[in-house]
Amino acid sequence: MTAGMSLTVSDLVLSYGGAPVVNRLDLTVRPGEIMVLTGPSGCGKSTVLRALAGLLRQDSGQILADGDPVTTTSRDRAMVFQDSALLPWRTVRSNVELALKLAGLPRAGRRAEALRWIADVGLTGFEDYLPKSLSGGMRQRVQLARGLAGNPRAVMMDEPFGALDAQTRTSMQRLLIETWRTHPTTIVFVTHDVDEALRLGDRVAVLGRAGQPLRALVDVPTPRSPDSERTALRAEILAALDNTELIS
Repeated sequence: MTAGMSLTVSDLVLSYGGAPVVNRLDLTVRPGEIMVLTGPSGCGKSTVLRALAGLLRQDSGQILADGDPVTTTSRDRAMVFQDSALLPWRTVRSNVELALKLAGLPRAGRRAEALRWIADVGLTGFEDYLPKSLSGGMRQRVQLARGLAGNPRAVMMDEPFGALDAQTRTSMQRLLIETWRTHPTTIVFVTHDVDEALRLGDRVAVLGRAGQPLRALVDVPTPRSPDSERTALRAEILAALDNTELIS
């Protein structure tokens, strides 16, 4: 996989129905890091993510990807959603192959590359299954494989594990880190869960309520923090949010 890209947000304003959802946000995502966006419901986390992916145009301000303005979607910037966005009529392998086709990989090499990614996310033996035959965690594994298979330089992930049970969620968090270490890229990950933010992020950006600017930017020591350090960092994040609306 190619190296991750930098993403720069400057004085960004995003509105919905005439009201600012994101107001004058400044944020820089470093190449190859996992940046987690967290904050109370309605603070614009998912809105920022869609703007970074090129799915939403800003009212004002600037979004740059490796110094170039983001004006539309790009193969270099992939998106993984919370709800399964897999094509229900395509098998696991066919869903992953679609990303490879869009990335320009010749037909002759797609099958082998898709199978490699399916193996990387632990789904060998399920290549010919349709999404409806898979559990929620398995569908998210396919989404992860498809999101990364096209060699994007940045991946935007919108609460991809939010609907999973606790055990499956922990397993998916571990898989994401393992896959990211093997196939490094820039990841911007949205969650409302502070503990998930600290397990995954190199840095955690805390957004305020709708229309407010960035409240805090917390560095997470690597390797990923032990429980004692997470307790202190968790308190710092909650303090930045005045203990509002974040779910433990």
